[in-house]
This record gives sequence, structure tokens and C-alpha cells, in this order.
Amino acid sequence: MSSSLLHPPSHLSPAIALHHSQEAPNILGRSTGAISTSLFQSLLSAPETAELWTIYENLLLSCLRTGDDDSAHQCLGRLVNRFGNDNERIMALKGLLKEADANDAATLDVILKEYDQILQDNPTNIPILKRRAALLRSIGRTPAAVTALISLLDASPTDAEAWAELADLYFSQGLYSQSIFALEEVLVLQPNAWNIHARLGEVLFVDAKSSDNPGQLGEAIKRFSRSIELCDDYLRGYYGLKLTAKQLLGDPQKTLQSRTGTDGFSIPDQATLSKLDEMATEKLAEIVRRSSAGEKGWQGYDMAEIKAARELLENDSGTVIR
Repeated sequence: MSSSLLHPPSHLSPAIALHHSQEAPNILGRSTGAISTSLFQSLLSAPETAELWTIYENLLLSCLRTGDDDSAHQCLGRLVNRFGNDNERIMALKGLLKEADANDAATLDVILKEYDQILQDNPTNIPILKRRAALLRSIGRTPAAVTALISLLDASPTDAEAWAELADLYFSQGLYSQSIFALEEVLVLQPNAWNIHARLGEVLFVDAKSSDNPGQLGEAIKRFSRSIELCDDYLRGYYGLKLTAKQLLGDPQKTLQSRTGTDGFSIPDQATLSKLDEMATEKLAEIVRRSSAGEKGWQGYDMAEIKAARELLENDSGTVIR
């Protein structure tokens, strides 16, 4: 059985999620999923492990991603048999399957009302709070989704996932300062999350362009640099570092007028910026070359990101990168 079934399927590539879905009948066929009340049957059956229920949950989510609703319902049935209908996580999974089965907006509104009813009985049901926020966002009610996430964070202020989702919602509405604040909260909880450092750098870069504030670019440089310090092969970190360094190098006068970032971080001088740009260029070229060649240890990059990196390098050098 694939060890990737022990990891959240949202972090898996579509190809691996499809493979899991195709394997679902075999995985489900190895066990009845029933909890035996007989001592002898319990002794003779395969032992129950925490990994088994993690596999069922993650298999359920992979099946939903690929449209295998029948296998998803079988996984849910086994989880319900084990943990019962009143388990908060089971409530959220049942709601998720209802959302997947919904054919129109009216049905989704009914599901939303069911979430509201559950929260009236238990306002701190975190899985349902998350599902409600996700459903509101999916049907385009962004302001309501923001309010729902704020309510969730009132109940669970250390939920890094909720802070990250809130940051993304703020960014989608052009509220860059609020998005930056939310991402900083994520880093308070997960200071070594290189992807969040890079995401914060991206938001700072966009904010700097929209507000004409080069000080934000200095802060973005710091965030991208921290990202690649934590993960030496993180493409988005190098991409953002090159883009920001190029922006600062293109307008040295404006950089000199604002040599400090938002928290006192000094914007690097032109020589340092040139070295950073050169380093990022070399690393991006290596990632594009070795990933495109399918070298072992260089796979798993998002092909859209590889394409964007190649285009950035080609535009910078005027030559085709292969």
C-alpha cells in the first residue's frame, strides 16, 4: 500500500491522486470495514491501526478529487461505523460528500443551513467551521467567507491553515496589508514554513508595485531569501528573488531614496542585488534544466511553475532555455 496515502491528498499531484482512486476497489476489498463485536472474529481479523483510518480518510478525499463518488461513500461508511455520526470530523466529511453530490445552488444552500444548525448546537466545531468557510468561498460569497474564517480564528487562534486561507481571501480582494498581517500570523505559528515566507514575499512584491513603495521590495527580498535558506531547491523562492532583485536594479534612484524596509531591514546595495540576481538565475536555470530532463531528485515541480521560470529566464537573457 502506498505510503502517500498517509499524507493529505491536497498535497499530492493529480496523477498520484488518480492512482489512489484507481486502487480504491483493491484497498477496500482487503477489509470489510466492519467493527466486530465477536472476540474470536476480532482475534482472527487484521488488527485495527490508526493508519488504517487515516488511509480511509485520505482515500475518500482522493476519490472525490477524481470523481469516484461510490468509493468515497464506501470509505465514509467505514469511518462512520468506527467513529459514529456525532464525531466532529465525520460530520465534516459527510458535509463534504453532500457538497460533492450537490447539483445546484439550492442544494448547497441547504447544506449551508445544516452547517449553521450544527454550529448553533456547538459553535466551536472546528471541522464544520472550516467546511462552512470553504463552502462560502466556493459559491462566491467572499465577504461571508472572510467573516466565517474570523469566527473560526476567534475559536482557534493558533490554526495556521485558517490564517493562510484568510490571507488568500484578503489578497483576492486586493487587501494586501490585511493579507500580509495574516501571513505573518502563520509565520508566528510556523516560523520555518519556507512556502509561507515565499508567499509573503509575493504579496509584499504586489503591494509594493500597487503602492509604489520600494521599502516593501526590500522586505520581499528578505522573505524570499529566508525561503531559499530554509529550502535550497524551492523554485518560487528563487523566482521571487530574481523578480524582486530585477525590479530594484531597474530603478536604482528610487532604491536609494528608500533604503529601509518596513521593519528596518536595509535594502541591499546594487552590487549585492546583482549577486542575488545572478544566484537566482543560475539556480532557476538548473531547476528548469534538470526537472525538464526528468533527473532523479528533480521531479515533482509544478509544470506551470517550470514554464514560468523558463519564460522569465528567456525574457531576461533573450535566449531559449531548454
